[in-house]
Amino acid sequence: MSSRSTRTRTRTRTLAALSGGLVLAGSLTACGGDSSASDAKEVTVYSADGLKGENGDGWYDRVFKDFEKKTGIKVNYVEGGSGEMVQRAVREKSNTQADVIITLPPFIQQADEKGLLQAYKPEGSAQVDGADKATDGKWTSVVNNYFGFIYNKKELSGGKAPKTWEDLTDASYKDKVQYSTPGVAGDGTAVLIKAMHDFGGEKPAMDYLKKLQTNNVGPSASTGKLAPKVDKGELLAANGDVQMNHAQSKDMPNLGIWFPAKEGGKPTTFALPYAAGLVNKAPHSANAKKFLDYLLGQKAQQQVSEIGGGFAARKDIKATDANAVALDGIIDGVEIFEPDWSDIAKNLQTYVEDWKSATGS
Repeated sequence: MSSRSTRTRTRTRTLAALSGGLVLAGSLTACGGDSSASDAKEVTVYSADGLKGENGDGWYDRVFKDFEKKTGIKVNYVEGGSGEMVQRAVREKSNTQADVIITLPPFIQQADEKGLLQAYKPEGSAQVDGADKATDGKWTSVVNNYFGFIYNKKELSGGKAPKTWEDLTDASYKDKVQYSTPGVAGDGTAVLIKAMHDFGGEKPAMDYLKKLQTNNVGPSASTGKLAPKVDKGELLAANGDVQMNHAQSKDMPNLGIWFPAKEGGKPTTFALPYAAGLVNKAPHSANAKKFLDYLLGQKAQQQVSEIGGGFAARKDIKATDANAVALDGIIDGVEIFEPDWSDIAKNLQTYVEDWKSATGS
């Protein structure tokens, strides 16, 4: 991806932000097209990690509980990296298990390209910005988010906090840096996207990541599992996203959120929303539509900030609570660019293969 694949914009409105291993709640026994299954009071959700709380106190935890209480429909939850969830759904196309899939871009676009999604515009989706939903209704953002990095504030205090990409290649970070796997984790893929933007193209980004490999611990399918390692000092820096890491910082006091800049440049980031789509041939299609409606309802969207520690996807939800104020402060002064998601979805496999070649992964 060249620098032409992104366009920088100024931040002119209040943030709309929020951000494997498999976690399975409930059994997946329904088969696509089975009439008894379609009548069952359940819905199966395949989702990227980050919205479920470490202690059962996240946005998903509250939404699932409230949705079941309101409708009697139980949520079966499967969690993993964005790419992992799409790959699993592809393998199951002949016997569809998932009703709803929620991933970060560009994986929601990939899910659509692979024929995994059917059009459905949830109630409330008219209040979601056009850039945050598909024009044909195949997917809609339900929680917005921004990409970021984390560092250990205790170990890197007194002006030692990292500021640039180049800082991470210093010898003091040997075996103390880790980022989740591009092509598997959404936040890991975001490392490639941001590096290609900041360094001005694919080749200089791959040259940098090759150099960083000297300090890199190795691959990780889950971004969420990196934060505890940073908090404990096992790692000094790792990738993440603003919502997830802000929520984790309540229980992990040593986490600091930052946005790498290219040496001599400004810190940058980009929106990385959680986007939801109705799965094609979903076993519980009617229940899935009710679930998507609920996610974009005013109550659930208000809870994105109050419970999840981030910002709603709906532009008519005005968050003024402490979490909203804190996240506004985190992102203040950071240059926000817009990736060319069409280019990334089209060329992602090439980018990932080039990354593997450059890093020996």
